[in-house]
Amino acid sequence: MSEEEINKLAAHLENQLLNLYKTPLLTDQPLRDCLGYPSSDAMRQAIVRNTIPIKVFTIKNRRGKFALVRDVAYWLAEQSLASNNDDSKLDSANKLES
Repeated sequence: MSEEEINKLAAHLENQLLNLYKTPLLTDQPLRDCLGYPSSDAMRQAIVRNTIPIKVFTIKNRRGKFALVRDVAYWLAEQSLASNNDDSKLDSANKLES
């Protein structure tokens, strides 16, 4: 997994998310959906425990936590490509065992 591959996929995902949500900020349900949290409570706990995988922030005089589409897209690209590498390693190992 190279940085170039991550950046290329992240740019594609960022464009998709921007087209879908029409804003460079994600909050509430869209943010939960993108990060894969099953509920608001699950995401809230991740924030409290500081285990949320991206930077979230507050905005003065606004409720909730916010994240940049760019950060979400980059994290998703990293996860996808890391998973692809892990899957290909498993496939190679399985072929060797056969």
